[in-house]
Amino acid sequence: MNVASPEQVVLLDDAGRTIGSALKSDVHHAATPLHLAFSCYLFDDRDRVLLTRRALHKKTFPGIWTNSCCGHPAPDESPSEAVKRRVREELGVEIAELRCVLPDFRYHAVAADGVVENEVCPVYCGRAVGPVRADADEVMDYAWVPWAHLHTAVRLPWAISPWAAEQVPLLEAAGIGQRG
Repeated sequence: MNVASPEQVVLLDDAGRTIGSALKSDVHHAATPLHLAFSCYLFDDRDRVLLTRRALHKKTFPGIWTNSCCGHPAPDESPSEAVKRRVREELGVEIAELRCVLPDFRYHAVAADGVVENEVCPVYCGRAVGPVRADADEVMDYAWVPWAHLHTAVRLPWAISPWAAEQVPLLEAAGIGQRG
């Protein structure tokens, strides 16, 4: 029997340099240390964006709608490889045309229960290849929506994750979502 190792995250100093690693299960709390993450926005052939609703048992921001996939690179794993791995694990799809569009995105957000997200979080966009087969342990619901619907949702603070609310205007400024 192959038992997976507990998930590790990469810890960062204030300048974004790696200073170590820690168990993901130990990192997210009221004083979350700065660590490396990623966000990904997937589009379909009709230029709709895939939104996901986080499972209710997630430690941070349970039940909230957000971008297609979020996660953490493992130590010695590139963020782009982590994106491909987590999209495959969480959504059951492959990615075409993956590109990093916001390499320096960083945010700090506090959930209603006091759990903090504190991440350097490069943002990726790509095309989903194949039908979504969401892992219920990660995603409780998903929807393909026109970009304009996401643009509207980010103006409603209760409707979308705080990181997506910050990322969407930056993505629009970079020309993402113009067609959809």
